[in-house]
Amino acid sequence: MDDEDLDQLLDEVEKKFCRNVSIASSAARTNSNVVGKHEKDKDGQKKHGATKPKGSVNSVTEDIDALLEELQEEDCSHFPQPKAEQFPKGPHVEKTLPSQSGGRKCCPVFIGGSFVANGVGTAASKRSCDQLRCISCDFRVLMFDDCEWDSTCDYLFLRNNMPERQKLRTKLKKRRGLRAYACQCSWISTLESTDLRDQPQLRWVCGKHQD
Repeated sequence: MDDEDLDQLLDEVEKKFCRNVSIASSAARTNSNVVGKHEKDKDGQKKHGATKPKGSVNSVTEDIDALLEELQEEDCSHFPQPKAEQFPKGPHVEKTLPSQSGGRKCCPVFIGGSFVANGVGTAASKRSCDQLRCISCDFRVLMFDDCEWDSTCDYLFLRNNMPERQKLRTKLKKRRGLRAYACQCSWISTLESTDLRDQPQLRWVCGKHQD
């Protein structure tokens, strides 16, 4: 083998092995670049995720809450405050009740002769009630001093002539000290003070005495 052949062989070996080394190194550089880029992207994502400040979200939420509270306070300030004296107090209402009821009633209810004083009857002062009304026929009870009913007086007579006093007098007799009472359905003559609770046939009640 001469020198020329040896040089050719060395050139072939150099070309063959040096090419593989260059290719391997290029692939290594490419892989390293890809890996570096991937790591860079991962680091960027981490950094990007880390850059989201949690405190900023909390601060925005607090600002919104504070704004809502201010708006609520402004809305409440526009409503009128309730007046303390909008409704009458209890004592004031109680004072108005007597005037609304109007008058007094006998308790118990008495009737009596012409010598018995008329007025509001009580257990202590047995005055004769002059505001009687019948709850059966709903007529006011008429009184005739110093008179009594004739024995011929009856229900039909009263029904046909009540409340005309002149016609009713046709069945009355003069009797000093007595008092005749009548409605459209009942009648009685009395001398003494009489409690109506002792006269269950008479459906008469006190219709209130005006002061």
